Amino acid sequence: MSENQTDIGFNAADYSDDAIKTLKWNEHIRLRPGMYIGKLGDGSSQDDGIYVLLKEVVDNAIDEFVMGNGKTIEVTLKENTVTVRDYGRGIPLGKVVACVSEMNTGAKYDSKTFKKSVGLNGVGTKAVNALSSWFLVESVRDGEKKRAEFLNGVLEKEELVKTNERNGTRVSFTPDEQMFGNYHFIEDYIEAMLWNYAYLNKGLTIQYNKNKIKSENGLRDLLISRMDGNPLYPIVHIEDEDFEYAFTHVDKFYGEEYYSFVNGQHTTQGGTHQSAFREAFAKTVKEFYKKDYDTGDIRTGLIAAVSVKVIEPVFESQTKTKLGSIYMDNSEEARKADNRETLRNYVMTSLKKNLDDYLHINGDVAEAMQRKIIESEKERKSMADLKKISRESAKKVNLHNRKLRDCRIHYDSNHDLRLQTTLFITEGDSATGSITKSRDANTQAVFSLRGKPLNSFGLSRKIVYENEEFNLLQAALNAGDDIENLRYNNIVIATDADVDGMHIRMLLLTFFLQFFPDIVKAGHLYILQTPLFRVRNKQKTFYCYNEDERAQAIETLGGKPEITRFKGLGEISPEEFKVFIGPQMRLDPVIMKKDQGIGEAMEFFMGKNTPDRQGFIMENLRTDIDVD
Repeated sequence: MSENQTDIGFNAADYSDDAIKTLKWNEHIRLRPGMYIGKLGDGSSQDDGIYVLLKEVVDNAIDEFVMGNGKTIEVTLKENTVTVRDYGRGIPLGKVVACVSEMNTGAKYDSKTFKKSVGLNGVGTKAVNALSSWFLVESVRDGEKKRAEFLNGVLEKEELVKTNERNGTRVSFTPDEQMFGNYHFIEDYIEAMLWNYAYLNKGLTIQYNKNKIKSENGLRDLLISRMDGNPLYPIVHIEDEDFEYAFTHVDKFYGEEYYSFVNGQHTTQGGTHQSAFREAFAKTVKEFYKKDYDTGDIRTGLIAAVSVKVIEPVFESQTKTKLGSIYMDNSEEARKADNRETLRNYVMTSLKKNLDDYLHINGDVAEAMQRKIIESEKERKSMADLKKISRESAKKVNLHNRKLRDCRIHYDSNHDLRLQTTLFITEGDSATGSITKSRDANTQAVFSLRGKPLNSFGLSRKIVYENEEFNLLQAALNAGDDIENLRYNNIVIATDADVDGMHIRMLLLTFFLQFFPDIVKAGHLYILQTPLFRVRNKQKTFYCYNEDERAQAIETLGGKPEITRFKGLGEISPEEFKVFIGPQMRLDPVIMKKDQGIGEAMEFFMGKNTPDRQGFIMENLRTDIDVD
């Protein structure tokens, strides 16, 4: 290396005053959105950025409710514009503009004002403002309303007027298409988010597009709405100051399911509080029965909701999906006093006392729980040899496995799933070849099916280990008895849009719903949209996903453009495929709804072959599966 070069390869002569730049607050957010909202996305995934923007605004309204100000929050979605209105105190009128456009500005630095809030760093609404093409904030306090309107984070208009409106804050925003592309809100995701707020805040009413969302029984209601299978005993619901939890076991012999929250924030990736609950639950149960049961047997079939309130929580990212705090109080005063209670100890103490007391008082629950543990133990032992054989088989086959073209990277530095990591499940050599040649080998993997997979409807989990294709798919996903170590964040079914492709899609949906419903419930499963037509002339090419887009393309190009009808994925060249599985990839999420149970849904789609069923599937096949 020469003397006039730095160790990162830049010429020292280039490092001048002109090389130093100062970005405005909104420019930095737009340049590095991942620091503030995680990934951008187009709205297909429930953790895409547009939902984080909504969450940041609703969080502020929730904080007002928690502080005893206002019992109703109104949320409306019209086209791509969202409005959130609370009836709290309203932002102090002299600070309205600063609170939404000056970094590190807010009331939550004072723990006396917002003791147990999730938003403590004064960033949330600034990110919403900067990443919106249009942003409006209105604050009403005692007969006066301050109104400020922004475009791309730049203040356009500000006014103070008299008003008869009730006190509170109204925020409206339209996410910027320059940042999020051709995005769309999925109302199911919004409703799920708002229901979580209702479950965690009894007495709160949320009006969403005139639909009323309210919970009378908190986490008990949450479990009832999310539960698959039949509960083996009535839901146990315990409230202990800053710790609330509800749980039961259901009649399944694999997996455990958690919904965990910190100060009302849904920590989808768990964290310290969830780990502490899992550890404390197993320990308490062992001590109650005076049996050294296997931890997995104790928690198999367990579904639980856990909510804890922490002073100044520490999260592992700005999006607050995983709790990193190890103490119940992270305030400066507590740190100086050096007598902080650990979160683990707090959870352990609460569970030891309350769960132990509950099981002693409710002998029927204790008996039902013990029967479940013993049954899980028998099931585990009966499956042990089969699992061992299947693992050895999968290892041998994987040495020469041409079914999986894996990606190079699966985890980030914190061993969390990379948000963009994707596994495409496809069928046929030509389709597999096109996707394999087109993919980003760093983050996109391909699993190739050999014809139509087995119809697994009504079969036991044993078939997952006995069927070579299912066994290899499970090994590729790393989906054992739970999905905690899932190797791909997005699992995408990529089949032709013909009858055979639809059948393969249904068979795969059946496999996931039958054996890995948690993958679907957690929002990991998608259907790949691919174009039906290519419409082009010498100057321009359009890829059309339906007849309306085809007609619009023909009108735009005029004359007699060349029109190609794609009959299958294998007919799309690798170069073209790069467009369809790149940043503009269109994915339909497989969404679980509440109108009917999983068993009922699969019975209709994969059970007795009736004309009604055939007609329904052909005319109405969608990716939103109505399940409980």
